[in-house]
Amino acid sequence: RLSPVSLRLSRGPALLALALPLAAALAFSDETLDKVTKSEGYCSRILRAQGTRREGYTEFSLRVEGDPDFYKPGSSYRVTLSAAPPSYFRGFTLIALKENQEGDKEEDHAGTFQIIDEEETQFMSNCPVAVTESTPRRRTRIQVFWIAPPTGTGCVILKASIVQKRIIYFQDEGSLTKKLCEQDPTLDGVTDKPILDCCACGTAKYRLTFYGNWSEKTHPKDYPRRANHWSAIIGGSHSKNYVLWEYGGYASEGVKQVAELGSPVKMEEEIRQQSDEVLTVIKAKAQWPAWQPVNVRAAPSAEFSVDRTRHLMSFLTMMGPSPDWNVGLSAEDLCTKECGWVQKVVQDLIPWDAGTDSGVTYESPNKPTIPQEKIRPLTSLDHPQSPFYDPEGGSITQVARVVIERIARKGEQCNIVPDNVDDIVADLAPEEKDEDDTPETCIYSNWSPWSACSSSTCEKGKRMRQRMLKAQLDLSVPCPDTQDFQPCMGPGCSDEGQETDTPGRLETDTPRAKIKPNKRCLFSVPNLALDLDTIPCLLSPWSEWSDCSVTCGKGMRTRQRMLKSLAELGDCNEDLEQAEKCMLPECPIDCELSEWSQWSECNKSCGKGHMIRTRTIQMEPQFGGVPCPETVQRKKCRTRKCLRSPSVQKLRWREARESRRSEQLREESDGEQFPGCRMRPWTAWSECTKLCGGGIQERYMTVKKRFKSSQFTSCKDKKEIRACNVHPC
Repeated sequence: RLSPVSLRLSRGPALLALALPLAAALAFSDETLDKVTKSEGYCSRILRAQGTRREGYTEFSLRVEGDPDFYKPGSSYRVTLSAAPPSYFRGFTLIALKENQEGDKEEDHAGTFQIIDEEETQFMSNCPVAVTESTPRRRTRIQVFWIAPPTGTGCVILKASIVQKRIIYFQDEGSLTKKLCEQDPTLDGVTDKPILDCCACGTAKYRLTFYGNWSEKTHPKDYPRRANHWSAIIGGSHSKNYVLWEYGGYASEGVKQVAELGSPVKMEEEIRQQSDEVLTVIKAKAQWPAWQPVNVRAAPSAEFSVDRTRHLMSFLTMMGPSPDWNVGLSAEDLCTKECGWVQKVVQDLIPWDAGTDSGVTYESPNKPTIPQEKIRPLTSLDHPQSPFYDPEGGSITQVARVVIERIARKGEQCNIVPDNVDDIVADLAPEEKDEDDTPETCIYSNWSPWSACSSSTCEKGKRMRQRMLKAQLDLSVPCPDTQDFQPCMGPGCSDEGQETDTPGRLETDTPRAKIKPNKRCLFSVPNLALDLDTIPCLLSPWSEWSDCSVTCGKGMRTRQRMLKSLAELGDCNEDLEQAEKCMLPECPIDCELSEWSQWSECNKSCGKGHMIRTRTIQMEPQFGGVPCPETVQRKKCRTRKCLRSPSVQKLRWREARESRRSEQLREESDGEQFPGCRMRPWTAWSECTKLCGGGIQERYMTVKKRFKSSQFTSCKDKKEIRACNVHPC
């Protein structure tokens, strides 16, 4: 979720730069800072600090999501700074400057930053237009949002600098620099990434691995527990003349079927129809459920190749259930500007809308979008019922990550930048090869066990084995058949073709072996005779585990293997089937209620009232089960009309009036009465002020209560005086 803290910067041509971190981590002296004039701000000091400069630091990269070359004014872009393991960095700072400006003045800055994770990033206190680390520590990746400046700003240069063990400075070129220019308004809504011609030589082979992160823990709102899954991955490596899908474009029928049905069949057909523009069809299996730990289920992967002409790769997979939501990459360029091949791409994925269905929740009913809309990324403000809705407009938590890793290069290479150790090690990785002379562009599964002989009598027949074509890396090179046949003799034949009690015949190219005859049963093979008592169990490999026997909770799954040698040839006690327990997400438990109680008596003896009945919850709903309905019901009741006698009512009013009057009289009789108030009794006379010759005494009466209805204003405390001791002294 985006932090409410954001920073609005002035408009103008901009330079977005990842600068040095906190002052405590900077490797420059106070003398260096003293050389900077007082008119310059702390931000410019960061950019001008002295240190050891190191060029070509390829372990680190600065990337804008989608790799655009143009920005749309006012749009939000996710900026990622990452380090390829085992490298790391401890700090960073992010500043946006107008192009060709030094950052000395406030108007030199442009754009708006937004914090994604306050535990990772914060605004710098001494340079409030900059974003830096919250705490210095080892890290391999940070992300922030940058809101593009308004129209008329011009080009923006993203420049990165990080701190590891020592300062690594701003670079004008290389992997820590990214240039974005303002998008032409006439191209609004179209994917804004022009594809450059590739100058790399030879070919490169890559492995795509898809890691789903869409789970109830990461995306709890309305998460579909029963049917969550990723559809089969479909894509290809292709030229810039072919587009599988793109933001701002319209979904083809193949993309629509993937997006709405999870079916890759039509999409694969469309890709293969573009054989001149496609080098590899990329396919990987579906995932049910959508998420499981990698130690329980391996992440799906697929291998593909690229060359100078077909150096882009695209793929997509549906997140299901959903109206038409997918994730994927579009035209990911694996060719570098240095005429080499990208070593590794790691990209977090957020869902996008195919524009073919207008549903807003995971399990919305079908609602075709007419007319069809353009493909666009989902946002957290699309609809209040959306599972990704956030009223504060925060970013959508990534639902998947894709890793594309180079595993081999072939042919003469012409990259300008010399190979590093990782490049060399990657090319030493063993390649998958078949047992036969299958072209390297064809990737197969293992052969199945041989079938039984087609002949049921002592005659010549055929047996068969088959394999599956997993990937065809070059459509221009034909792949061998997926079936293989071999002649065989039916059961009960000897070498000479005469029927015997021998159960069958195997053909082999194994050289002749010395044997010990066995009178019980002699199994004869061309150029080989075997003692049947010594024949081992010839077994096929184990099959894949079956699906779990249940759709939720605890169940069983099985796998099998086949006995390749006939059972009659010797004793074989090996198991041909194995079973083990399997655990799927807990089954939903619906709410369970008791029966309704009897209706209560009416709560009124006459007139309108109500009565209720209740039931109790015996089992609370769990794991997405049906919630509990109401447990209390109420209905109206009326036993009889209430009798109201006018004389009785008047009597009650009269009694109430007399009661109020008597209360008032009691109050008025308590104490001496004066108009409008009740007074406390007089106090005793005070002592005489003189013993003789005439003195005075005083007494007082104070107000005890003023009547609310009183209109008199003379209700005040009173005082009396009298003469005393008037006799002569």
